[in-house]
Amino acid sequence: MQKKLIVIGSGFAGLSAATFMAKAGWDVTLIEKNKTPGGRARQLKADGFTFDMGPSWYWMADVFDRYFAQFGKKVSDYYSLKRLDPSYRVYWPTELIDIPADLEKFKQLLESWESGSAARLDKFLLEAAYKYRVGMQKLVLKPGLSAVEFLDWEVVSGIFKLDIFTSIKKHIHKSFSDSRIRQLLEFPVLFLGALPENTPALYSLMNYADIVGGTWYPQGGMYAAVDAMHQLAIEMGVKFKFDEEVTAINITNNRAEEVVTIRDRYKVDAVIGGADYHHVEQHLLLPQYRTYSEKYWQKRQLAPSCLLYYVGLNKRLNNLQHHMLFFDVPFDQHAHEIYTSREWPKSPLFYVSASSVTDPTVAPPGCENLFFLIPVAAGLENDDEAVREKYFHLIISRFERRIGQPILDSVVYKKSYGYSDFVNDYHSFRGNAYGLANTLFQTAIFRPKCRSSKVRNLFYTGQLTVPGPGVPPSLISGEVVARELQRSMGEK
Repeated sequence: MQKKLIVIGSGFAGLSAATFMAKAGWDVTLIEKNKTPGGRARQLKADGFTFDMGPSWYWMADVFDRYFAQFGKKVSDYYSLKRLDPSYRVYWPTELIDIPADLEKFKQLLESWESGSAARLDKFLLEAAYKYRVGMQKLVLKPGLSAVEFLDWEVVSGIFKLDIFTSIKKHIHKSFSDSRIRQLLEFPVLFLGALPENTPALYSLMNYADIVGGTWYPQGGMYAAVDAMHQLAIEMGVKFKFDEEVTAINITNNRAEEVVTIRDRYKVDAVIGGADYHHVEQHLLLPQYRTYSEKYWQKRQLAPSCLLYYVGLNKRLNNLQHHMLFFDVPFDQHAHEIYTSREWPKSPLFYVSASSVTDPTVAPPGCENLFFLIPVAAGLENDDEAVREKYFHLIISRFERRIGQPILDSVVYKKSYGYSDFVNDYHSFRGNAYGLANTLFQTAIFRPKCRSSKVRNLFYTGQLTVPGPGVPPSLISGEVVARELQRSMGEK
């Protein structure tokens, strides 16, 4: 008789875990509180516009390839990819630069800013390639339950080449002096949710992913990847329960016996929590079955939350790129407001995605699809309509000024999304958008464990556990927890 598994939450990690467990022969049911799969990567359709609600960068395409290959599939079986060139545009205070996808052109750009930087970039990327290979093959696939897992000869012998104990800021500043080069190379680690000075230089592997691996776009948007994983899960026999919130996990003799929802009760042989880890522990379990206390959670350093705007225009704009970074104000002040003073930013950096530049299907004919993101500190609860309107007009005025075109009078659709939405829709701990920051002491064995220490058949996946925040790590997280669950059952 098939063992029964409940997966809670249908984000990338939950979908990944469900497919791997179905492949292993389990009877898998995935329960999702929202009406569609995807979690933070859901899709919003309104007035002819189609928006990705969360992730919009498709990096580490090899991770997606590897995931589908383990089921005898290819990415191209589900969606088509296009490499973006330029990869993205950066607006600095007095200039804008399009970042070329071609490595030689990128090196020429850096050389025009700082003599000798092209050769130093070659060395930097050679080191980053080593970190990427070892990191992706040896580090991120570990469950992070014990330091013994990392007693691998290549990892141990290459410990200094991996630069675990040096910050990426020091690593970059050692090789490059130009502020623009430094900012370009520091930018990718912001996806990890911590400042460059607090992020291990190991994560220069992200520079390899950016510069060498490239920035891609799945036709139809990032939701194409969600839809593909959903289809694959159905092909594997996974059953889905949407619009059904889990309210409790019932424990008997330190084993999860039953998952209770607003509609039903499900007998289980195991449970994987792919929803917010803090929520599963603090709200679905009785206190005696929680691995971590509320005090523990309050001491964690969270990655930022964000204030988002989904905007539809009734006209096309000139001279846009798909991805645009507005680094036209001082970074240090905004960083201080996110990580130290934890207050609303006075003059924030922000990001814009104009997916309609690449994909005409995401907007009505003659219209533009814009997605704005302002990183903000986690836990800023007072995100009322007045606050949201204030920041919308603040960034729109800067956007209009830099692109030299008015847009306010052409807005035909607008929806904002912030702290209260993250909490209401995802039970997000302190309204975080990206999980825990990947600082040295919140990496690998220092992250919340993927296996409960109190409930023998309860496991966790997603951005608050190993390997960390981001879409590719979430795919890997699902694989890691599936393997660990099977191992605990004597199946591997």
